[in-house]
Amino acid sequence: MNFIHQHSNPTNTVYRLIDGFSIVVGLLTTLFLDPDLNSKATIVVCLATIGIFSLVAEFTGMYRNWMGSRIAREVGCAFMSWMATLLGLVGLGYFSEYTTELSIVGLWSWFAITPVLAVSFRMLYRMQLRMWSRFGFRAKKYAIIGVDDLGFQIAKNISANSELNQTLLGFFDDRPQDRLPEIPEHLPKLQGNIDELVAKAKAGEIDTVYISLPMRAESRINKILTKLSDSTANVYIVPNFFVFRLLHSRWSDINGLPVVSLHETPIYGVDSVVKRVADIALATIGILITLIPMLIIAAFIKLTSKGPILFKQKRYGLDGKEILVWKFRSMSVTENGSVVKQATKNDSRITAVGKIIRRTSLDELPQFFNVLLGSMSMVGPRPHATAHNEAYRGLIDGYMLRHKIKPGITGLAQVNGCRGETDTIDKMERRVEFDHRYIKEWSIWLDFKIIFRTFFAIFADENAY
Repeated sequence: MNFIHQHSNPTNTVYRLIDGFSIVVGLLTTLFLDPDLNSKATIVVCLATIGIFSLVAEFTGMYRNWMGSRIAREVGCAFMSWMATLLGLVGLGYFSEYTTELSIVGLWSWFAITPVLAVSFRMLYRMQLRMWSRFGFRAKKYAIIGVDDLGFQIAKNISANSELNQTLLGFFDDRPQDRLPEIPEHLPKLQGNIDELVAKAKAGEIDTVYISLPMRAESRINKILTKLSDSTANVYIVPNFFVFRLLHSRWSDINGLPVVSLHETPIYGVDSVVKRVADIALATIGILITLIPMLIIAAFIKLTSKGPILFKQKRYGLDGKEILVWKFRSMSVTENGSVVKQATKNDSRITAVGKIIRRTSLDELPQFFNVLLGSMSMVGPRPHATAHNEAYRGLIDGYMLRHKIKPGITGLAQVNGCRGETDTIDKMERRVEFDHRYIKEWSIWLDFKIIFRTFFAIFADENAY
């Protein structure tokens, strides 16, 4: 069996050198500002820091391909990597004699200076690459086989990534002109058929060829590859996975065998650590702030109606595993079986206290404890009763994909008006669409934005009852 090896990006090598250089310069700058910190341990501390940072960066994915990602995510990853490095360095200080020679002030100075240097050097490097690309210096010429949406997307992505420093020669396709979609005006037009591309590749006029033909065109692709094997052009096949429903996709490999995920959680590695730390912090703060209101609500529930104070309902959590979600009891019944009737407007089952706490979402406050214990998150798709999950999974395509991440106290659907009763299939489909969108676009900044918007959505939504 043939194996495919991951391509090593030269830019990542430069970034690794930049980060190591920034650590050295940052420490030297700190020592220059405070000469008393200089000692024989400086070199040892510096080398240890570079080593620790390299290990941390591999875990956090610091040198992944950030193309198309928000700049805030890259900066956040760099900050977390550097902070973890310093924590590791301080930890080593307890078992060695070296880091103890650097004062707390020195460490904080180093902590502040190094990231600034690293970001500055990276920006200068990127500016240089953009300048080379703009003036065509050492630019590689590439061509695309296949006039289709995927081919247009390839051209767009390469154009947006100045680090590649590639210039598009044009598109090539064997189909008649009247069968081809219109090429966007900002892109070069059709340059000819496949044989003409091969001739240019043999003549050295094309450095790289991207094939965007459908995956079903295996025989055509093989013929093209045979023809291009008589040239020195680099050839890439871009598989069109976008014909499938992508929840969250990324490349991986199993002993050199490439695989691509279509349905996967976006929260892994350092992102999972960041989200969990944020959940613990926010849930703890939430419990401390609402502890007295929760005690008051509990007393009113106990005094005004029969039944338990808390209602624990079976719902689906991460990966569809069953969890118990805690709520203040707001009804005279505690349905938790195979049939659960949703609350409706003017529902006779809702108690007097229940009307108030449901309208203001105060009945959800005990879920702070769910978050603290790890079965829920502060932000995520709202968990539905098990009975509702079993009903809707057979009616809505991709319904269960919303369980690829932990359910949340609030979510993107809730701050966009999808709150309350889902008495029609359209309402649930709209909620699921927002849940899928949240999973695709997740970032820690999106979580904070949703939490901020939740405070306004609670009092503005008329669908909660």
